[in-house]
Amino acid sequence: MQIQENISLKPYNTFGINATARYFAKFTSAEELDEVYNFDSSNKDLTTLVIGGGSNILLTQDYKGLVAKNELHGIEVVSQDEANVYVRAAAGENWHGFVEYCIQNDFAGVENLSLIPGNVGASPMQNIGAYGVEIKDVFHELEAYNIQEKKLEIFYAKDCEFGYRESVFKRKYKGKYVITRVTFKLTKQPYFNTSYGAIQQELDKMGVKELTIAAVSQAVINIRQSKLPDPKVIGNAGSFFKNPTIPKQQFEELQKQFPAIVGYPAGTDAIKVAAGWLIEQSGWKGYRKGDAGCHAKQALVLVNYGNANGIDIYNLSTAIMHNVESIFGVILEREVNVI
Repeated sequence: MQIQENISLKPYNTFGINATARYFAKFTSAEELDEVYNFDSSNKDLTTLVIGGGSNILLTQDYKGLVAKNELHGIEVVSQDEANVYVRAAAGENWHGFVEYCIQNDFAGVENLSLIPGNVGASPMQNIGAYGVEIKDVFHELEAYNIQEKKLEIFYAKDCEFGYRESVFKRKYKGKYVITRVTFKLTKQPYFNTSYGAIQQELDKMGVKELTIAAVSQAVINIRQSKLPDPKVIGNAGSFFKNPTIPKQQFEELQKQFPAIVGYPAGTDAIKVAAGWLIEQSGWKGYRKGDAGCHAKQALVLVNYGNANGIDIYNLSTAIMHNVESIFGVILEREVNVI
């Protein structure tokens, strides 16, 4: 494993922020992870940041420690029965590439999660979700490297404590483990989830007569491409904010003042409010200051039009959060990890 010095992180984050890493390395095995953290422990003033696809980070400064890029690869079927197939993917695999692999092999369950940016390793960490499906719905187990003990451990669903865009790896175990492999429980007989968002409308528009997981995947891809910017063209990290959950009573009070407010049940006495709607109604959709902006087609996405730095994006997000709270009394939370 080669450790480089003073490396630009611009190619390694989808916002395209030009921050510099004091040290940089790529690891391709658990053994090389040992090397990463041996370097860390022998340089006591340094910290280590592990990155994957760089699609969920906002770099607000140069990183003075070691940035280690996950380059673990490989996908394999580990077992199957009449109804299910268990597929293990290395954490460095591109997420959409993994979805495509599943569709090509008729393994159902992740088609609604098509075109989500990032790598497999981030999927359980974030409990990524879209169009009515979350990782917890297809998760079987994961393997993670214990940084302190320098050994691999297995985590099952109950161990991960999945929540909305949450897991123990974002809170309790943040900075303590590196996810190395994830095993998914997929099905041979698909259960089609087409009622969420505009999937059914898109399928009708596509002229789909016979429903398949490939058709659902393509519908999701079409929808996402129609409203979300391509990070290769405009720097972004997808949805910047979580959809906030508020008490049902508060939502009903907001409905009286804002009848068009968008919300979905989130338990017996809570409503999940569409953050994009709140931001758009606050007047931020399409806003731009310098090269930092709020996307013209999706208010939930903050973008770098070219030369914005991380502080520019961060300050914009702070202004949006304060404005939304002042109008609606709802507190937004960043989904993107700020470094």
